[in-house]
Amino acid sequence: MDFSSFLTSLGTSFVIFVVLMFLFTWLSRRPGNFVVYYPNRILKGLDPYEGIRLTRNPFAWIREALASTEADVINLSGVDSAVYFVFLTTVLGILVLAGLLLLPVLLPIAFTSPGVKADNTTSEGTFNDIDKLSMGHIELKSPRLWAFLAATYWVSFAAYCLLWKAYKHVSDLRAAALMSPDVKPEQFGVLVRDIPPVPEGQTRKEQVDSYFKTIYPDTFYRSVVVTDNKKVNKIYEELEGYKKKLERAETIYAESKQTSTPEGTRPTAKTGFLGLMGKKVDAIEYYDEKIKELIPKLEAEQKVTLKEKQQCSALIFFTNRVTASSAAQSLHATMVDTWTVMNAPEPRQLIWTNLAKNFYEREMRQYVIYFIVFLTIFFYMIPIGFISALTTLENLKKILPFLKPVVDQQAIKTVLEAYLPQLALIIFMALLPKFLLFLSKEEGIPTQSHAERAASGKFFYFSVLNVFIGVTIGSTLFTTMKVILKDTSKIVPLLAQSLPKSATFFLTFVALRFFVGYGLELSRIVPLIIFHLKKKYLCKTEAELKAAWAPGDLGYATRVPGDLLILTIVLCYSVIAPLIIPFGVVYFGLGWLVLRNQALKVYVPSYESYGRMWPHMYNRIMATVIIFQATIA
Repeated sequence: MDFSSFLTSLGTSFVIFVVLMFLFTWLSRRPGNFVVYYPNRILKGLDPYEGIRLTRNPFAWIREALASTEADVINLSGVDSAVYFVFLTTVLGILVLAGLLLLPVLLPIAFTSPGVKADNTTSEGTFNDIDKLSMGHIELKSPRLWAFLAATYWVSFAAYCLLWKAYKHVSDLRAAALMSPDVKPEQFGVLVRDIPPVPEGQTRKEQVDSYFKTIYPDTFYRSVVVTDNKKVNKIYEELEGYKKKLERAETIYAESKQTSTPEGTRPTAKTGFLGLMGKKVDAIEYYDEKIKELIPKLEAEQKVTLKEKQQCSALIFFTNRVTASSAAQSLHATMVDTWTVMNAPEPRQLIWTNLAKNFYEREMRQYVIYFIVFLTIFFYMIPIGFISALTTLENLKKILPFLKPVVDQQAIKTVLEAYLPQLALIIFMALLPKFLLFLSKEEGIPTQSHAERAASGKFFYFSVLNVFIGVTIGSTLFTTMKVILKDTSKIVPLLAQSLPKSATFFLTFVALRFFVGYGLELSRIVPLIIFHLKKKYLCKTEAELKAAWAPGDLGYATRVPGDLLILTIVLCYSVIAPLIIPFGVVYFGLGWLVLRNQALKVYVPSYESYGRMWPHMYNRIMATVIIFQATIA
């Protein structure tokens, strides 16, 4: 990539963001789009347009985001969202403190150096103007290198101080939330797993009740034994499906009375496969009959399930929160594989099918999943290495010669050189998160929040190993692989040697992520188009319309590791090529603004874990700092 391609990439990304921001300003003021841009406020009964009705300032959303407080975020989006903004603020603070020293000190030191040969550059000899502002412009054994070493200590010191401060702040937030007078039912309960076989002459519920009444005679309230609801759920889902179809058919019938004859046209349905085959019947009568058949069937199956399908897991409730908290931290049996107790999560985040999995099954599943993740990480490195090598114009012209007349045109060539490798990598990475979340749930994890933390951890290590390390050594993958296989201790020195050569790639990658990525996030073009298509062609009832604009949550399983990848890239290049620090500051600063707006107006939390994602974030930031120190050393 030459200097003009880099400027084209940066300028085009900025223009795209500005266009998307103004598009957001225009679209979000149209009443028909309120449900796309203000669903969180609408669901809480608030005025979506409050405070900005009289202004058409395109930057009003920035003022609102800056004026919002942490209490506002907690009230509208929960403690988990507030903790995520603590993470963004902490990382932003680390990069700002790093930039305050590194930019005014290291850039002049590098620029005024006598220089080195052209083969020791940050972009394989093709980006000389930026090379002069990096450590690659310093001669070997030059005393100027001490400044870069001191800068490493400064960045590490800033990270440690801000992380310590953030940990205290999150601990206070979590304590305040858990001690709030606005209590939740789950705060009075614990989740028990690995209950031993039922003694003869007792039911599962009698076994559980007698066990906990003996230990907590004064505070035990009641138990709810987990049951195998597979058949019940199947009947219930079928019943709910027919209810929705009946509501839709009645709505269509009511509309036909207004558009055709006063008597209207009764809708019909086919009774065969997927409603596409079989006998044609009156839809309203058919769905009504099906509902009447399924209700007694559901009730009968519920009675059988409660009596005969109780499993080795239960929710135990106490009369006060102190006992529940103490019970969740206590050992209830001498063997680790029986009477395992933990804090009761919210009902909406329980993964019910995992609760009955016993201790040894969970352990085996965990090892198998870790092995699958290891294979995924290892084998994904091969295609990512090829992507970083193949998505260059020279290689594409060799593989697809018919593209040569097109890509040789200067304007197209400049744009493709600026965007092609980064876009290919971003699209390739977008295919992975759901697979990792599926694997995490298969471990036997009991809650959605825990599964997302596990998937986030897998995705982080995958991103670092495959994107950061894979792209960094991708150009010399096959030669370095031989060296690594002979001596695994050589991976850190090889990475440190290869880092400068990928600096320009990652500069463009970070710019693309914050300008285009956050521009799409703010404008919500894709959700807006999907909503209006569904509204026009598919939605007939209020329930269907509400489902069409349901926004979901922030998606920590993918968002957090994506942010941590950018932090890893920026930190590891902060001393080598300090020019990347402003890009990191803009990424996290712009992310804070855009996501603050989205948390207050758009996203609706699917669960509340009271900030349990923070230790995961903290440990990964520390891992990033260690990677940074190792590569610089």
